[in-house]
Amino acid sequence: MGGKRIARQGDVELTHLEQAAGPVAPTLPTVEEIEAHVSRCMGEPAFVWHEVVSTTIHVDVHVILPTDDQPYYTLFTTGMSDRAMHVPADVKMGPALRFAELLLMLPPDWFDDPRSLDELRDERKYWPIRLLKCLARFPHECDTWLAFGHSIPNGDPPAPFAEGTGMCCALLVPPVRVPQSFYDLSLSDGRSINFYAVVPLYPEELQLKLTRGTNALLERFDVEGVTELLDPHRANTCANWLDPMAVN
Repeated sequence: MGGKRIARQGDVELTHLEQAAGPVAPTLPTVEEIEAHVSRCMGEPAFVWHEVVSTTIHVDVHVILPTDDQPYYTLFTTGMSDRAMHVPADVKMGPALRFAELLLMLPPDWFDDPRSLDELRDERKYWPIRLLKCLARFPHECDTWLAFGHSIPNGDPPAPFAEGTGMCCALLVPPVRVPQSFYDLSLSDGRSINFYAVVPLYPEELQLKLTRGTNALLERFDVEGVTELLDPHRANTCANWLDPMAVN
């Protein structure tokens, strides 16, 4: 497990998260293949947060409980890959990037009871789940694509995801808390699924990424140990960074 992350898809910031209505893509039977793949690599999900009302795609969030070997919740989506993303024709290896699912990890004390609806009504608990669902739906509602190195702000201007955290943007990177076998999944219908970890960012981290590139930010993450395991109170890796473009 582990390893450094090198950006290959460019340093892209996409339009802020928004909602849009549209016909819902049918859930494909290959969702079971995605579930089985994650189960082999990370452990079997204990339960699924099923989406009751969907737009564009039906997004479910699967939950793997903390264990001694993996002392954190693992959350991953299914449904994002039910539709192909619109990857520009000039993107290198574009056809291989059309289908994706997302994941992140939460600390073991994030929930008292992850099945409790009362806890999920607390936005301080629910916002990472909401983020996964919004990001999974985003490329299909906005006729765009998501891949390694893409960043998505929470509004314009970016607003904190929830009370108690200053994080207001999301970055997609390769997960590092997974075995090597996790990265590549070819389904029986010929689709290749890419898995991206969602890492929430502070405004200064987004600015560094946009100014100096994804690799510059990931180098700081590697030094500070920032991964897809969410810590809403972690130190800002760019707190003392000064944007040279802002200096007169």
